Amino acid sequence: MDWAGWALFGVVATTALTATMITAQLAGLTRLDFALVLGTLVTEDPDRARVAGFFLHLCAGQGFALGYAATFALLHRATWWLGALLGLLHVTVALTVILPLLPGVHPRMATHRAGPASTAVLEPPGLLALNYGIPTPAVVVAVHIAYGVVLGLLLGAR
Repeated sequence: MDWAGWALFGVVATTALTATMITAQLAGLTRLDFALVLGTLVTEDPDRARVAGFFLHLCAGQGFALGYAATFALLHRATWWLGALLGLLHVTVALTVILPLLPGVHPRMATHRAGPASTAVLEPPGLLALNYGIPTPAVVVAVHIAYGVVLGLLLGAR
C-alpha cells in the first residue's frame, strides 16, 4: 500500500472534487453545496459552516481515498479506468444511500415530512439530489468519476 501517495493524492483529488463542485454551483449547474451541508452539522452560521464543511469534506475524501488506495493495492494495479469504476460505485452509494439518509440525522435539514413548524434551513436532497437542480446528479457523477480517475492516475504513476 502506498501510504505517502494516499496521503498526498487523497488531498489533491478531494480538493479538485470540491473545487469543481463549487465551480459548478457558481456556474448555476447545481445548488448542492457540500461544504454548507456538512458544515451546518456543526454550526448554524453559514460562513463558518462553509469553512468547517470544507475541512469535513477533506477528511471524508481522505477516508474514501484510503478505500480507493486499498482497493488498488488489493488488485495490484491502479489505473484511470479502475479509478473511474470506483468513482462510479462511490457516487452510486452517495446518491442512493448517504444523501437520502442525511435528513434523518442532520439537525438543520428538513425532512420530507417536515411541516410548517419546521425550523430547518436546508432543503432535503430528494431522490438522486434532484431537489438541488436537474443537472445535479450528472454533476455529482462527473466529479466523483474524475476523483477516481485522478487517484487511479496518480497512484498508478508511483
